[in-house]
Amino acid sequence: MSNLKTRDITQLALIAALYVAVTIAPGISAFSYGQIQFRVSEILMLLPFFNHKYSWSLIVGCFVSNIFSASLGVADLILGTLATAIACLIITRIPADNKFLWAVPVVCAVVNGIIVGAELYFILKLPFWLNFVTVGFGELVVVAIGAVVFYFLMQNQSFSKLIR
Repeated sequence: MSNLKTRDITQLALIAALYVAVTIAPGISAFSYGQIQFRVSEILMLLPFFNHKYSWSLIVGCFVSNIFSASLGVADLILGTLATAIACLIITRIPADNKFLWAVPVVCAVVNGIIVGAELYFILKLPFWLNFVTVGFGELVVVAIGAVVFYFLMQNQSFSKLIR
């Protein structure tokens, strides 16, 4: 991380800010938290697949976004951010080849389903398996849509160069 240039730091800050803005945006924020969630900003979870440095943006963006989690508070700051960090770590271990792009939505769905599902179970007393399915399904849908979008965007050399 010490060899980052000003351009890299600016990119990372912009991605973190974009994650927060999309998560808490009016009309979207209602779907960003809780048992049934479609956190649109999770589309950005595909970025570490292409360049590991974006993991930092997503971890910071998730942490800041979870400050706005009314029902889960500090637990979401810790556990929600941990879920993102673990997912990013696993994603960075997947070979950055388009044939493996489809593994990213599965990783995100399973990690968030387990961690956020457990968080909802212990704090709000909601059934774990239902939480696992609803949170995991929402994550799978959003990140799978993102995978399709990124698959086509990465065909554009200018976009690919910007991301990598």
